[in-house]
Amino acid sequence: QVQLVESGGGLVTAGGSLRLSCAASGRTFSTYVMGWFRQAPGKEREIVASISWNGGRTYYADSMKGRSTISRNNGENTVYLQMNSLKPEDTAVYYCAAAKSLVTAPGGYEYWGQGTQVTVSS
Repeated sequence: QVQLVESGGGLVTAGGSLRLSCAASGRTFSTYVMGWFRQAPGKEREIVASISWNGGRTYYADSMKGRSTISRNNGENTVYLQMNSLKPEDTAVYYCAAAKSLVTAPGGYEYWGQGTQVTVSS
């Protein structure tokens, strides 16, 4: 069982930056692929980025490629998402999730946090 708690969301103006954090409970955090997803009102949940268990492999959605960095600290059971040059269309609830393989579909993730709101004003 893995419990995930996101933090770091908020209101930022376009062009600004935010760093999201996801703290995980449980001693098996380092065995999981971690992903960040987002869901805007009326839209499907979509992947933003994912990172392998040891950080050696990462994936970024085209929408965030070059503007975001995913990282993890297994010693602190935490995964991060640094987002830069934010745009109004990045406004969404951002979720972290845990999976056993490096997949992009939400259905491939076993555990989910409650989400943190990111709002980007123009």
